[in-house]
Amino acid sequence: MMSKILVIGAGGQIGTELVLSLRELKGDEHVFAADLKDDCPEKLVGGPYVKMDVLDKEFVRSFIIKNKIDEVYLLAALLSATAEKNPAFAWKLNMEGLFTILDLAKEKHLKKVFWPSSIAVFGPTTPPENTPQLTIMEPSTVYGISKLAGERWCEYYANNYGVDVRSIRYPGLISYTSLPGGGTTDYAVDIFYQAKLGNEFTSFLKEDTTLPMMYMEDAIRATIELMESDSDNIKIRSSYNLSGCSFSPKELTEEIQKLMPEFKAKYVPDFRQDIADTWPRSIDDSNARVDWGWKEKFSTESLVKVMLNHVDVNLLKNS
Repeated sequence: MMSKILVIGAGGQIGTELVLSLRELKGDEHVFAADLKDDCPEKLVGGPYVKMDVLDKEFVRSFIIKNKIDEVYLLAALLSATAEKNPAFAWKLNMEGLFTILDLAKEKHLKKVFWPSSIAVFGPTTPPENTPQLTIMEPSTVYGISKLAGERWCEYYANNYGVDVRSIRYPGLISYTSLPGGGTTDYAVDIFYQAKLGNEFTSFLKEDTTLPMMYMEDAIRATIELMESDSDNIKIRSSYNLSGCSFSPKELTEEIQKLMPEFKAKYVPDFRQDIADTWPRSIDDSNARVDWGWKEKFSTESLVKVMLNHVDVNLLKNS
């Protein structure tokens, strides 16, 4: 029998793409999309949708138990830059929802859980080049603190209660299907909209701030490959390092200029620069490659070509 899957936070940048990919793989009727919006986002109308606040613990529990959900992808979270503006709510949202889902799995109502971590778990004392899977982790942001705590709880539930929970430390994610969502790496999405509009781009990071990035298609594929892997192959129950490509705003600008020579950018750092300065410049993801066969497909060059071909500026105008 096909598993029933629930994606919480389905209206977000990762969620929309993940739901569509899972529905293609598993069938529309087997993948429930859940988000805060009253109405189903237009892109997700092909399958079941439920309005869900992950902080409404009793509703979440009753929905999952009543509908005999087998797997949950818990994506609801407040991202890095947004979380800094509302630390108490960011902690509440990022942690309480996780406990609700982990407890359901502990009680055997769920077979599998996916929970995303982030490169935000690292901090200013972490080795920034080729950052190892196991290393110093002293995050200095609310988002990073909550993700590090979540990693430890995932591992705890796996080790002590046998919960099959799996996680990836996402780098900055780049997609043309949704608008920037308040993250520190989101300049690398907005830059393509400004290029297509013919505008000069203003980066909120310094020109030489190199960060790990990944094209969304690779991130979705990695997520599903991790969840589809045999449980015995999953050696790390906190969260796996994952790498695609690394670049700086200046390097990204120069790659765009190869295809759009008239494009210009300037660099005016804001508070997000302080966040970016605490993050790695490149990631060692050899554990993911060995354990479950991860391999990226998109380089900086191929990512830029796809984004410039597909970015729809009407998304920005209509937002």
